[in-house]
Amino acid sequence: MTVRRILNLQSKRTAAYIAPDAAIAEVLQSPEFEDTGAMVVSSDGTTVEGILTDRDIVRGLGRIGPGLLSNLVRDLMTVKVLVCAPDDRAAGVMALMVSRHVRHLPVVTDGKLVGMVTVHDVLHLRLEEALSEAEAMRKYIAGN
Repeated sequence: MTVRRILNLQSKRTAAYIAPDAAIAEVLQSPEFEDTGAMVVSSDGTTVEGILTDRDIVRGLGRIGPGLLSNLVRDLMTVKVLVCAPDDRAAGVMALMVSRHVRHLPVVTDGKLVGMVTVHDVLHLRLEEALSEAEAMRKYIAGN
């Protein structure tokens, strides 16, 4: 199974993004951020400049305090972003996410943002694979 399969199963086909000069308050009011806990930072919607996650905001609250809401996304975003490609294997993406302790990976093709996968997406796909394999094995053993 590949990342492309995950993207095809998602109801929303594009990754949520926000401009680096947006205020943190704007991020927190975004339904997309509420759904996934992360947004790609991009000035044009295609180039990944960074990522802002709920963890970045919590760390910022610890450093800055309540005044954080007026800070800009660029002040808190993670600049070194791990990404994956649509043809990457889901198992490899899951291993990367676990080893690097990340829950969101932007999906990039030819340097352009095409989606985002979450650890939830990858685990859901893996669970479906395991259940399908178990059912196939059951049918094989039963002679069906």
